[in-house]
Amino acid sequence: MKKVISILLCGIMVLSCGMSNLGKGSLIGSGAGAALGAGIGYLIGRDGQGAAIGAAIGTAVGAGSGALIGNAMDKKAKELAELANAQVETVEDVNGLKAIKVTFDNGILFDFNKSSLKPEAKKELDKFTADMADMPLANINVYGHTDNVGSEAANQKVSNQRADAVASYLQKKGIAKDRITSEGLSFNFPVADNDTEAGRAQNRRVEIYISASEEMVKEAEAAASAK
Repeated sequence: MKKVISILLCGIMVLSCGMSNLGKGSLIGSGAGAALGAGIGYLIGRDGQGAAIGAAIGTAVGAGSGALIGNAMDKKAKELAELANAQVETVEDVNGLKAIKVTFDNGILFDFNKSSLKPEAKKELDKFTADMADMPLANINVYGHTDNVGSEAANQKVSNQRADAVASYLQKKGIAKDRITSEGLSFNFPVADNDTEAGRAQNRRVEIYISASEEMVKEAEAAASAK
């Protein structure tokens, strides 16, 4: 698994180096984002198990409605790329639809070993919620990640607390509670080598996934049929 992830990350680095940043944030293309997701709609952890990106709607999505959702996600990703301290990528959810992944470094959001949001983090999340105002039906998954220093129990606790802190703040700022889920994933989904401080810093992060809900799919299907 480590070899596979390393190969995927190498490919991402090559792809992203040739792309320009939009605003202060960085936007990575859909090919790189899908690779980082390690498959279709799932994060693949050290034990081969996955955390879902989005919620399965249980029915096939037509090409026309899928294209409409894809266009909306591309537009939203460009807006979110203006976030000063986040990396924005397009990925694929469990329904095969385009989704968005926004990654915040824990150092931006939290002080060391803390789970209370920093003032500057709140400013970033304020902009995130403002940008999401015109996509109120989107599903939001918040995942907290840690490095592998300390016990799994301790890392699970802090990753839960940080994911919950972000989710609670987004709810406070206006994103509907029933649209948000949060989960701590401890150190099970590293994106870099935990044997180095630089790698551990990359692994300490919070990821927010934006995906189409069943209601969004129905709206897209209706719009596609009307054309």
